[in-house]
Amino acid sequence: MSADGRNGLTYSDAGVDIDAGNLMVEKIKPAVRSTRRPGADGEIGGFGGLFDLKAAGFKDPVLVAANDGVGTKLKIAIDADFHDTVGIDLVAMCVNDLVVQGAEPLFFLDYFATGKLDPDQGAAIVKGIAEGCVMSGCALIGGETAEMPGMYSKGDYDLAGFAVGAAERGQLLPSEEVSEGDVILGLSSSGVHSNGFSLVRKIVEISGLSYDAPAPFAPEKKLGEALLTPTRIYVKPLLKAIRETGAIKALAHITGGGFPENIPRVLPKHLAAEIDLDAVKAPAVFSWLAKTGGVAPNEMLRTFNCGVGMIAVVSPEKADQVAAVLEAEGETVFRLGLMVARAEGAHGTVYKGSLTL
Repeated sequence: MSADGRNGLTYSDAGVDIDAGNLMVEKIKPAVRSTRRPGADGEIGGFGGLFDLKAAGFKDPVLVAANDGVGTKLKIAIDADFHDTVGIDLVAMCVNDLVVQGAEPLFFLDYFATGKLDPDQGAAIVKGIAEGCVMSGCALIGGETAEMPGMYSKGDYDLAGFAVGAAERGQLLPSEEVSEGDVILGLSSSGVHSNGFSLVRKIVEISGLSYDAPAPFAPEKKLGEALLTPTRIYVKPLLKAIRETGAIKALAHITGGGFPENIPRVLPKHLAAEIDLDAVKAPAVFSWLAKTGGVAPNEMLRTFNCGVGMIAVVSPEKADQVAAVLEAEGETVFRLGLMVARAEGAHGTVYKGSLTL
């Protein structure tokens, strides 16, 4: 009974619209179907998603799992009212972390939480997730949409993603063969990707620009749209290079923490990555961020990818072969550095040259 003595309160009166949730599910079904692959051909709507490893072609697989979010890049999507690509970011941040371990992404689950569900907005986000799944070859087999009034301010939402991949036993990366003198190949990023956006938003605030204004570093686009350029998904080119050459010894996804935090994660303790900063061709967005925010080069390198979204470690005699396979798959590849001996107590990433911003 309600406070004034009348019966009839509903869940909708409390701010949760079950009909809106059902409408969103119907809107996203075609996008979800587009992600079907061997091992996953079920329909969404059950209590759990199914995946058949044997149907996917694995004989003795080791499963690899990763989860991530999009961070405060979502605030730009909300402020710019552009929600079509953050789903790609969500998938990218998870599946790129799988492929660096030599694993093929198999399936993906998403969590979308908001204060007030807008079925069209939700469908745009999930269509982006489905697009990312198609790009990486994994199936979107389930997810959760949570409408939580009082938890989120009007218009706000959050995303989390969960991906599972597999590799045949004995084929996981990094290998134990990473050696002094090995070549570090850099793969170009598409822009800021999905890290450092709290600093990006602070710099936009300093600039005084609105997200509807032309982007200073890409005048043909609005600032919001340019900053929302989705994270590059490296999965299919890297899997092809791994399988065709057998020459990739280690991979590192350059996310938050940049070179100094991410590269040492895949290196033996006696080796360091010597990065030639003169080889880094930072996209214009990073120059604008550094100049507008007065951000020092070292701070840029430990916050952003600065134009390098992924690195691969290969033996010198195989570097050209690996680069050729990746380039044939559409990647921009360049020699970024070498593996060198690491002095006791020294950091796992050292630099030569200087970053041009």
